[in-house]
Amino acid sequence: MTESPTAARHPGRGRQEIYADHDDATLVVYQAYPPAIADAALAAGRFTGPFKRERMTWIKPSFTWMMYRCGYAAKPGQERVLAIRIRREGFAWALRNACLSHYDPDRHGGDRAAWRQALRQSPVRVQWDPERGLRGDPLGHRSIQIGLSGAAVARYVDEWTTTITDITPFVRDLRALVAAARLDEARALLPDERPYPAPSGSGGVC
Repeated sequence: MTESPTAARHPGRGRQEIYADHDDATLVVYQAYPPAIADAALAAGRFTGPFKRERMTWIKPSFTWMMYRCGYAAKPGQERVLAIRIRREGFAWALRNACLSHYDPDRHGGDRAAWRQALRQSPVRVQWDPERGLRGDPLGHRSIQIGLSGAAVARYVDEWTTTITDITPFVRDLRALVAAARLDEARALLPDERPYPAPSGSGGVC
C-alpha cells in the first residue's frame, strides 16, 4: 500500500472528488461489520446471512472516510473492516441509477417534489460528505458514499463483487500509529487511491 492522494496534497481540486483504489476492471470499496457478518462473507466469498439484503448497505471508496466512520474498527458493530473489490461496470450502474440523498435546487431544477419521488424510486442513494484525514479532521473536498437498496443490493452481492478481504489487522496497526502521532508512517501505508473518473450518464450525482 502506498500513500493516498488527498485534498491536503491536492488543494483546489474541487468540491467533490471520487478517489479510489482501482484498476482497469475493478475498484475497491470499504464496509465495516460485526464479526458474524464479516466471517460469513469471508467464508462464502460473498455476502450471505446474517447479512440482510432487504436493508440499505453503504459502500465507500475512501479508506480514510471509512476509518472515520468505524473509528478504526473500534465502534460497536463495526469491529471488522472489509475491502470489497467490485466491477467497474457495477459502480457505473450504481451511479447511473442513483439519486442524491439531499435536495439540491441547482441540480433538481427547483422541483423538490420531483426529487422526493426520484428518491423513493431509486435503488441507489448518493451523498457527499467531507473527506477525512487520518485523525478524522475534515479535508478540503467531499467524498462519495453510495447507499444500495433493493435491486442494487442484489447486483452488488451476486454480480459486482469479485473478492472480499479482511483488512482489520491492518486497520488496528494503523490505529496504533495514529494514536502514537506517527502520521508520516501511517500515510505511507495508505491504499493507493487515485482520482476516479465519474462514469458518463451519472444522473447528476457526480
